[in-house]
Amino acid sequence: MPLTKEPDPERDVSSPNLKASEDDGVHRAHRPWSARRIPAALVASVILVAAGAALFDVVAVRAGRPAAAWRRHLADELATRPVDDIWMLTGAAVAAAVGLWLIVLTLTPGLRHWLPLRSPAPWLRASLDRDGAADLLRDAAMRVPGVSAARVRVRRHRVKARADVRFRDPQQVKDNLTAVLDQERDRLVLARPPRIVVRVRRRTH
Repeated sequence: MPLTKEPDPERDVSSPNLKASEDDGVHRAHRPWSARRIPAALVASVILVAAGAALFDVVAVRAGRPAAAWRRHLADELATRPVDDIWMLTGAAVAAAVGLWLIVLTLTPGLRHWLPLRSPAPWLRASLDRDGAADLLRDAAMRVPGVSAARVRVRRHRVKARADVRFRDPQQVKDNLTAVLDQERDRLVLARPPRIVVRVRRRTH
């Protein structure tokens, strides 16, 4: 569970536990932003290689050597190909798609696997891993009498729980399971508590 103190927005510290309640004046937290290191490294690498090759060729031309064949070919192609050429359209579409992808990465926080928690102070942020939340909810489901097996999947807006009922009335087990999961979800102090959806089935063997 990452925990961030923000007098300086760039500083991150970790703590294993965070407890907060509505009565303590908690503040709603937003999902943490990803550093986007891999996309940034890929874009920087492409720009570095292209700029380095162009700069090397320009320096070579200034030193009296002929321009590289690839640069002459590229200049000729850009000067002679019509705008509606299939390769021009394909290149424009790829460039637009890459640009749109970079814009989406810039405007969205990412880290969808982390669920933000309510915070007791505006400078304190914490998040819970979805798998960790699913494990806690599954453990709570297994404590309900009559449940022999349970599977829990946590999403941003919904928690899907499936349980096998070995004994007791399935509807009673479902009601108890829903109540238990609601309580356990509230104990997680999530900033946006997801809706609980429970399905049960009778297991006879």
